[in-house]
Amino acid sequence: MIADFQDWARSRQARIENSLQALLPPANVAPERLHDAMRYCVLGGGKRVRPLLAFAAGELSNASEERVTISAAAVELIHAYSLVHDDLPCMDNDILRRGKPTCHVEYDEATALLVGDSLQSLAFQLMAEHCVADSPQTQLKMINQLAHASGSRGMAGGQAIDLSSVGKMLTLPELEFMHIHKTGALIRASIMLGAYCGEYLDEERLENLDHFAKCVGLAFQVVDDVLDSEATTATLGKTAGKDADNNKPTYVSILGVSRARELAEELRGEAYHSLEGFGALAKRLRQVTDFIIQREF
Repeated sequence: MIADFQDWARSRQARIENSLQALLPPANVAPERLHDAMRYCVLGGGKRVRPLLAFAAGELSNASEERVTISAAAVELIHAYSLVHDDLPCMDNDILRRGKPTCHVEYDEATALLVGDSLQSLAFQLMAEHCVADSPQTQLKMINQLAHASGSRGMAGGQAIDLSSVGKMLTLPELEFMHIHKTGALIRASIMLGAYCGEYLDEERLENLDHFAKCVGLAFQVVDDVLDSEATTATLGKTAGKDADNNKPTYVSILGVSRARELAEELRGEAYHSLEGFGALAKRLRQVTDFIIQREF
């Protein structure tokens, strides 16, 4: 079972990597420095968890891999843009990402800002240029969901709450609210977009899938917080212990490591429950959930 999932995941990771290689502007096309920096920040790193979730969700609706690839690439571009901006001195001021210097360190702050802007724009360009759904109405819904997940009521809003929470002791519901937006929104979008690429799913199934996505998004952050407190910088590929050093509230700072691990398992159980109506079609989603919960790097 593990080998089966690993083979599946590697093939999808290779597919999204090759697609991003082709979809990003070539580094020898003007403006060369900006395009080179965009490729530097997107290619050759990361676990591609969001694309894996999109491909797995696409199996629920018999979606074509070509459609899911475009949607997954768009989500990954949004994710990459968020990392570039989050690492800036005006945000988290980090110098390491995916085992190499962050964009503003390797290039400069102005270039990093433009890289984020350009990656975000390219994501929506892909969603507008390619046919990724059976109907224009569904495709517009997908574009709207990605925009919502990226903006002030999603990822950007969550980052704003995160920045304003430094030095504060949040309650668990407040921390959950922050991460539903900062981390969870884009993970939920990747799952829903993958499903929308295929055949029609009724409202009950979509609601169950959205609840699954919410649970997985929160579980991802819980595990991230545990890893940040326990793993090394070399293992993580980014600065370990950064949240604690910056006095940021985390699941570990509120609950402790042991209870945080328990919470991740509880969220996995709730996520699994939400998939019961999909039967064997949800095999890959369950496996990606396990990968998220059990990851140690």
